[in-house]
Amino acid sequence: MKLISHGAALEVTGSCHELQVNGKRILLDCGLFQGKRSEAAKKNVSFDFDPSADIDAVVLTHAHMDHAGRMPLLYKRGYRGPIYCTYATKDLADVMLQDSGYIHEKDEEYFCKHLAASMMKCEGPLYTQQDAIDCAEIFVGRNYGSWFDVCDGVRAKFFEAGHVLGAAMVILEIEDNEDNSKKTLCFTGDLGRDTLPIIRDPESIPPVDSLICESTYGNRKHEGIENAKHELCDAINRTAERGGKILIPAFSLERTQEIIYDLHVLWDAGEIPQIPIFVDSPLASRVTKIFMKHPECYDQDMYEQFLSKSRNPFQFSGVRYTESVEESKELNQNPGPMIIMAGSGMCEGGRIRHHLRYNIEDPRCTVVAVGYMAENTLGRRIIDPEVKAVRIFDKTYHKKAEVVSINAYSAHADMTDLDEFITSVSGLKNLFLVHGEEENIQSLSKRMSENNANLKITMPERGIAYNV
Repeated sequence: MKLISHGAALEVTGSCHELQVNGKRILLDCGLFQGKRSEAAKKNVSFDFDPSADIDAVVLTHAHMDHAGRMPLLYKRGYRGPIYCTYATKDLADVMLQDSGYIHEKDEEYFCKHLAASMMKCEGPLYTQQDAIDCAEIFVGRNYGSWFDVCDGVRAKFFEAGHVLGAAMVILEIEDNEDNSKKTLCFTGDLGRDTLPIIRDPESIPPVDSLICESTYGNRKHEGIENAKHELCDAINRTAERGGKILIPAFSLERTQEIIYDLHVLWDAGEIPQIPIFVDSPLASRVTKIFMKHPECYDQDMYEQFLSKSRNPFQFSGVRYTESVEESKELNQNPGPMIIMAGSGMCEGGRIRHHLRYNIEDPRCTVVAVGYMAENTLGRRIIDPEVKAVRIFDKTYHKKAEVVSINAYSAHADMTDLDEFITSVSGLKNLFLVHGEEENIQSLSKRMSENNANLKITMPERGIAYNV
């Protein structure tokens, strides 16, 4: 059996790992590359395989775009096999991928308009909203904790990853005819943290021979999750006193719902002023509705605090979900204080860029970063204290607004979580470290080597085949 990483190899985005066994080829995730636009676009447009002929099955860990975002392109290029995922991920991917297709279409319109004068040729969007709609027909939902056949000689089971709604680690049991052995492999996807609000904690997994593990925070510790709410509270109160706006770039999936949950708790407790709260993301509105459809993913605190009392955790008197472009534009004409939460989480697209353009030079305002910002993204430049000005829509703006980074909100395991998870896996012989910047992966690799001298550790390079 061989493993080939086509993405998230010594980098964070573009998760896509291929298993070759018994003449079959299985993809674990197929996500979008994000970061520097020209480099990401070049990676996103091509595959190292023929989707129509080479791939037999796909297993998807969760609906974030860096894991699921190229599924419509697989379909567009001819793939018609199954995409296995949890039922919550199936529902989320439907709306997330349609939104992604819409963004690709709009980006293409923008670039073609600006390329017209240069006589450069427009290549067309990576995929369209209709491609995403068509792609939904090959998604196949499966329950947590139940075995299902992926292809001949390979079966799989989903375990709770504790990362976002519907996220799963996948265990694969494989009859390898090449060496007449039975092998077990786990792919973490994105591993979450204990005590996150809303969803259940990551599950323990049974013994496996090989582990493909994410390494996003392989050399960093998070603050306690309870600190996140306090930091958010402090930032809101400071900014409200100045009469400014609190801008929160947040992923439409999970982070938006976590922030609304905390705002609801703070509002009920009277710990923040009763200022308007706007969720300026049609996608976040649709995703939030899907959250209410999947109580099987909730943790006990969610039940006790809200559902047992028939209260909607994502709707209260202070919050308003905006839909139209006109409503969104109106927010930039109205005075603060107010809270505006909008996508995208890394500020690379969506409505947040418009709000940043209008408010980033206003010292009364605050930008609150509540998630990971990949290298070469607008979000990373905003939170970098060494960067004094940023370009938004081809114009330079000086950073005069306060910038607050709340790392405690991260839904990724930190270095302590990763160490504990990896060392808890019984029977482990092979460890593949993926989905991390090189410095983080090397740090995690060093610690694991010191912990277990007999463990074979590999940091896969993109496109290289490794024996498993």
